[in-house]
Amino acid sequence: MSTNDILKEKEQVVIRFSGDSGDGMQLTGMQFSDTSAFFGNDVSTFPDYPAEIRAPQGTVGGVSGFQLHFGHYEVNTPGDYADVLVAMNPAALMANLNWVKKGATIITNEDTFTDKNLEKAGFESNPIKDHQRDYHFIEAPISTLTKECLKNFELDGKSVLRTKNMFALGMVYWLFDRPLKYTEHFFEEKFTSKPLVIEANKKVLRAGFNFANTIEALPRSYKVAPARIQPGTYRNISGNTATAWGLIAAAEKANLPLFCGSYPITPATEIFQELSRRKDMGVKTFQAEDEIAGICTAIGAAFAGNLAVTTTSGPGLALKTEATGLAVMTELPLVIVNVQRGGPSTGLPTKTEQSDLLQALHGRSGEAPLVVIAASTPSNCFDFAFQAARLALEHMTPVILLTDGFIANGSEPWRLPLDSDYPDIHVPHATPEDENYQPYKRNNEKLIRQWAIPGMKGLEHRIGGLEKMDKTGNVSYVPENHELMTRYRDEKIKRVAQYFPDIKLKGDENADLLVIGWGGTYGHLYSAVKELRKQGKKLALLHFNHLWPLPRNTEEILGRFDKKVVCELNMGQFADHLKVNIPHFECEKFNKMQGLPFTIIELMNKFNQLLEEK
Repeated sequence: MSTNDILKEKEQVVIRFSGDSGDGMQLTGMQFSDTSAFFGNDVSTFPDYPAEIRAPQGTVGGVSGFQLHFGHYEVNTPGDYADVLVAMNPAALMANLNWVKKGATIITNEDTFTDKNLEKAGFESNPIKDHQRDYHFIEAPISTLTKECLKNFELDGKSVLRTKNMFALGMVYWLFDRPLKYTEHFFEEKFTSKPLVIEANKKVLRAGFNFANTIEALPRSYKVAPARIQPGTYRNISGNTATAWGLIAAAEKANLPLFCGSYPITPATEIFQELSRRKDMGVKTFQAEDEIAGICTAIGAAFAGNLAVTTTSGPGLALKTEATGLAVMTELPLVIVNVQRGGPSTGLPTKTEQSDLLQALHGRSGEAPLVVIAASTPSNCFDFAFQAARLALEHMTPVILLTDGFIANGSEPWRLPLDSDYPDIHVPHATPEDENYQPYKRNNEKLIRQWAIPGMKGLEHRIGGLEKMDKTGNVSYVPENHELMTRYRDEKIKRVAQYFPDIKLKGDENADLLVIGWGGTYGHLYSAVKELRKQGKKLALLHFNHLWPLPRNTEEILGRFDKKVVCELNMGQFADHLKVNIPHFECEKFNKMQGLPFTIIELMNKFNQLLEEK
């Protein structure tokens, strides 16, 4: 930074990197968010992928974006509107112009703003000239300067232009006074065997930084101070990675091998991929030919004594329905992770939604109850993956863990836990010392059966999808026995609520409006409620992670408030679930189904409207 520049302090900033799906915007955004996390800022991110694998270049359908929000106080969402937009082509500008604050800085790749590309993006005239008064445009010939920077490198033209995202990143690093060293270290680790690629990326990154320092259009640099956070070792983590690690931690605490049988599906595949990298920790992964085979291999692994997991998204959960019923009938522990996306059918495969709740609760033949829980932030995916495994093992039941595309792909700083932070998992194993072993004899407290591992003398037993005789496990068609076993399976799941923590209220105990949510909407709901409380409004938030059974104090807390609103990224599934299970429950609904998370501003507007109504 030159001596004439002024460092201006900012509380928080929202940046959006956007370009063609081949422009490396996801990598660029992750590097900026990782650097900010290393610097000590609190960070929340939102990757926004196109649904098409390769949409026509330069079209709005092919735009890939990455938004991040960083600050020196607690950050709970990726932000509503951007303070800075990097638009690598006209299509990126067209797709994001409505998501940029008035007066924001927009950095464009001047080389791509040709008449042909403007027409392809849907502009009838030059948008930079049309919006000159609304935004602060920085027109940089990024492609040209990248080629000039690497003209003496022995790289082909395509490889040279692949680095142009680093030029844009260097400019934004200068603008927010970020160090380059973390990204340079990333190059050294990622391209260890390609020293030329390392040097090329470093040179372009520095060129972008220096270019920003010299142009008059960027007269100052901004500084966002580190956040005041709990001491500890932190790393930036995505929800999918956190989910995988939480499952591994649970296997360690249970002293069991971890097996994951799955079929790749967006946006859940990264959990499966992360688990496959952990052979060093004894993790076994099997990529099946389809979703049905994936869950069936996991059930087989559970029968053989593994902590068994299968991962999927909505369409895959539908295919796993019959086998899930088999896991309920056999009363084997199984974790089913469902990363929700927009539906139905293929729907919006790269966009977020919360529309699989009723499928998770009821989507099986017959009376087939199981436990359903949901994570609410990228980092607590670790906690709820661990909890899903613990509940499955200690209560001998399948457990569905719901996350969604927003928190699965998003990331935030995560404080690495200590081993002592998490309890040991007590597995109800049968042993050969158990005389007269009966596979469906239940203990009186949890109503669970003991888990007998095949191959142990004296523990031979029958298992399968046909109804079991109470205690013996023999096949039974006795009508009264079927009703008895059905009621046992139902009561066993209801008793799991005794092992849930009470749900806690955030906000005013005598609030004029109770906001209710579940899962990945937490950050936006909490931020909106917090902001309105700062303005003197009386609100409270009740956010659910345990969806079935519900926490024991649910009815008592809901009964305290006259006016309630349930906010969901669906048509109102959780609101209806509460109406069925909580006597006299009535509420307003606020729903959104656009493949996008809520914005804080739209939530605040809705809450103000409800507060003003008599």
